[in-house]
This record gives sequence, structure tokens and C-alpha cells, in this order.
Amino acid sequence: QVQLVESGGGQVQAGGSLRLSCAASGGTFSSYAMGWFRQAPEKEREFVAAVGWSGGTKGYADSVKGRFTISRDNANNAVYLQMNSLKPEDTAVYYCAADRLQRVVPARHNSEYDYWGQGTQVTVSS
Repeated sequence: QVQLVESGGGQVQAGGSLRLSCAASGGTFSSYAMGWFRQAPEKEREFVAAVGWSGGTKGYADSVKGRFTISRDNANNAVYLQMNSLKPEDTAVYYCAADRLQRVVPARHNSEYDYWGQGTQVTVSS
């Protein structure tokens, strides 16, 4: 069973930066594609970014492209989300997720992911 634990959330002013981390245990982390999703109050969970199992393929939601960067460290079973130029609309609970399938292109829909963390709150004030 894979366990995912997010950290690094917090409150920041618009224009600021945060770096989210997701630590994985159990399973074979280096073979999983990893994704970040977010859910704002009264909204559906949405895709933010994903990285393939090797780290060579990445994808981003249009809303965060150019501001957020996903990366992974297979040696330390971790995935990161560097968030720059944060906006109030980035406020949400951010979730880390793992996909067991070795897709060529990482999936963007939450139904494609098998394991989820508990989430970390990010609040951006104007």
C-alpha cells in the first residue's frame, strides 16, 4: 500500500511562492507517475501538474503553466510542486496522487490515479 504525505502548504500573499512536498512510502515510487491536484471550496478537484515515472515528461494545467514547476526525486521517494507568482485563485487544498500505470504521458484526470495524500492547505491573500 502506497502512502503519500503532503507538506509545505501555508498562507502567502499574492505574488509570493511556496514549495509543496509529497513523501511516498510503500510500493515502487520510481515506477509511478505522480500528480498534483487541488480543490477549492465548493469546487471540483482539478488537475494542476503531473510528471511521468522517469521525470522526463511533465504536464501542467493552463492556469498554472509558467508559474508552477513539478519535479521528482526517485532516490528519496518524493515529488515537489514549486509555486511562484501565486494568485488568490490558487487558494485550495492541494493533493498529491500516484498512478501505478507507466503511461507515456502522465494522466490529467483524478480517476486515473490510484493513491492519494490527505492534502495540504494553500491560502493566497490579495
